[in-house]
Amino acid sequence: MVNTTGQTIPLLFFFLVLAIHLSYASINPEIPKDSSLDSSGESYQSISRLRRLAVEFFDEYQNLTIADLSQDLYGDQNIRLTSVEDLKCLADLQTVASDVSTAKIWALKMIDSWGSLPSGILSGNLIDLGNFDECLGIDHPVANSSRRVQGKYCLARFEVAPSISTYLALKTAVCFPASCSTAHMDTMLRRLLQNLLNIELNPDVPLVRESTCKTNEREPYDGLTIFTIVVLSILGALMALSTLYDYIGCQDENNLNAWIKAFSARANCRVLFRLVEPKSNPNVIDCLHGIRCLSFIWVVFGHVYLVFVFGPNMNYVDMNRWRKSAYSMLIQHAAYSVDTFFFLSGLLLVVIALRAMERTKGKLNVPLMYLHRYLRLTPVLALAIIVYMKILPRMGDGPLYGKVSFDDYSVCEGTWFWTLLYVQNYATNKMCLSHSWYLAVDMQLYVIAPVLLIGLFKWKRRAIAGIFVLMLLLAACLFSTMVIKNVSLLDVGDDSMKKIYFSTHTRTSPYLIGIMFGYFLHVNRGRSFKLNRLAVTLGWLVSLTLLFSCLFSVFGYARESEAPPILEEAFYLTFSRMAWPLGLCWVIFACMQGYGGLANSFLSSPLWQPMSRLSYSAYIFHMFIESLNAGLTRTNTYFSNYNVMLRFWGDFGFTMLLAFVAYILIEAPFGNLESLLLPTKKPVTNLPAGESKSKTSSDPPLEKKSPLPE
Repeated sequence: MVNTTGQTIPLLFFFLVLAIHLSYASINPEIPKDSSLDSSGESYQSISRLRRLAVEFFDEYQNLTIADLSQDLYGDQNIRLTSVEDLKCLADLQTVASDVSTAKIWALKMIDSWGSLPSGILSGNLIDLGNFDECLGIDHPVANSSRRVQGKYCLARFEVAPSISTYLALKTAVCFPASCSTAHMDTMLRRLLQNLLNIELNPDVPLVRESTCKTNEREPYDGLTIFTIVVLSILGALMALSTLYDYIGCQDENNLNAWIKAFSARANCRVLFRLVEPKSNPNVIDCLHGIRCLSFIWVVFGHVYLVFVFGPNMNYVDMNRWRKSAYSMLIQHAAYSVDTFFFLSGLLLVVIALRAMERTKGKLNVPLMYLHRYLRLTPVLALAIIVYMKILPRMGDGPLYGKVSFDDYSVCEGTWFWTLLYVQNYATNKMCLSHSWYLAVDMQLYVIAPVLLIGLFKWKRRAIAGIFVLMLLLAACLFSTMVIKNVSLLDVGDDSMKKIYFSTHTRTSPYLIGIMFGYFLHVNRGRSFKLNRLAVTLGWLVSLTLLFSCLFSVFGYARESEAPPILEEAFYLTFSRMAWPLGLCWVIFACMQGYGGLANSFLSSPLWQPMSRLSYSAYIFHMFIESLNAGLTRTNTYFSNYNVMLRFWGDFGFTMLLAFVAYILIEAPFGNLESLLLPTKKPVTNLPAGESKSKTSSDPPLEKKSPLPE
């Protein structure tokens, strides 16, 4: 999957499993057969009689000629003139065939590395990856020649029953000499399959695509790759030298030079791993650390499931049963973590900003406020773009490397600047780092935030009424867009995603609710609310009802494999984006007022604080780890909740390690430099949850750094 089509977990699951369900229906003997089903059954029976495809291939082409590489399958004429590439491919194939007949090991490896007809097709096992490394490891010098025969690994794909579903297609590994093009492979395989199976293959659908092929050759480092390595090396050297000086040359950390301290891993780790006891500061909302971390874990867990779904699973049919389970709702609706972060973003903005505006008598340095935020977020994001684009492709290899993540990161070459301007959600359909769309929406909301802050400071409750009306109007905009234009999130095309998923004006409800709730906390700070047991019980019941309704209210449609009518979907999507943050309001309020019980003890634990501070870097780089680990897969996988959990813990652990490196190498040093360079006032000691004491106060409100969803 590439670009934005991987963004909504529930929708992709729905369509993928629907296709699998149709495929299953086409081969399930209990379902009444029509003519198309009969033809698919015959195709399956024909294919099931195949021996290993590599053996069939070399049996078919024992006496290979140039005509076999270029002859038109649908006529008696050659479709092109013989080229130098044709002759090279022919010579290498003849060498392979000759050495196969004499049982040379290197030639047998080429046959051995091919995939075969997958077992368990009726259970959804539609792919055989063969042996990737065995194929690419072939490098045979031809006697009495300067030529070398090297392996070229590709995945051949042919549809079993295209009239039923394009998803019902077999993929198997093939290994050819690297001198052969995909056109050569396609021509020879097409003739082989048509002769063996006596079926007509669609000439417009290639059996082998260049995008699935890999050789052992690697492109030399280009200028941008070298630049990236140099920048990372410089940052690493600055961090190492500053840390050494901090350990050896400075006995008192208070006397450490501020510029050296900015890059010192030791100093930054003191901030990162400092634990503050709950309720030690009345201005800190302790439970936000737990909410932030759990939401980030939910994001990673959901993405692991989505990456796993598009992997080489041998039991795709079982996903249909999984999708109908109640547990799957927690994964299919992991996108509610987006609303959680929008809510926290608005909440923290108001809590920080209004307190700062009280000290400055309502003054707000808006340009400095924007500059502060841009400098906080952009260094990590900018370096991540080139790391994803240039470093990730060189980190590993495999038959599916670069094919089972959300993005084709090569699109960054043409769209990176939209990402750094934070307008990628509107400006392009091919987003660079598509999971950064949230940054664009949050930045755009931050741009209009000063108007709301000034209104809250001057007009107070009247401004709250205006914000409430604005929220209703924008919610009505979302509802009307879906109903009038018939735009559904079940349509995972770029157009629908851009209109109602990535667009800022349709994502404002949680943010504005966060602003209104933040204002409530601001005007009631220091006040203790005395509630009786009935009121507390009712509050928790209402809150949990709202949260669980968002997760399970469409469970009936999922269980019946049906899509809701557009009107019901519009009501659900519009109201759930308000219901979810409203449910969180009570959770935070109850934890702050002492009515949280076990929930407060868990969410307010100091152990969440280091992860909370790492959350921004972890979010930006978590898809690096997931793409890397998924791409390294060499064999088929079995989809189950337990196996996905095993993958999750590996991905999550390495994500946090990479986030730590990014934090001490990029995020903390640049954050410290920004604090040194921008005009500042006296350091703030009373900061809301999630704020580090290394940050300083300025005329604009301080930037909070939340983990950023999907």
